[in-house]
Amino acid sequence: MDIRDVLIKPLVSEKSAKQSEEANKFGFIVDRRANKIEISNAIKIMYGVEAVSVNTAVIPGKSKVKFTKTGVMKGQTSAYKKAYVTLAQGDTIDFFNNI
Repeated sequence: MDIRDVLIKPLVSEKSAKQSEEANKFGFIVDRRANKIEISNAIKIMYGVEAVSVNTAVIPGKSKVKFTKTGVMKGQTSAYKKAYVTLAQGDTIDFFNNI
């Protein structure tokens, strides 16, 4: 797997912002086939910081139902994989530096 395909996008939410401030943890949505070693290497290459630990979780897809004028519409959300990366002391990632 190519290292550029491992990280899909960063998780930007209130929970992830709080974790980044208090515990120096950052969240990412990653490719489902990526393992912890590949995620750690991708963080090192893309952001230039050292990952102390990587925790992953696969979020299953959920079935959704919408009631519309034309009738009931059923669908499914996609499953995805999240990775929470704990960085070394003193390292940080700034997602908003180019805005």
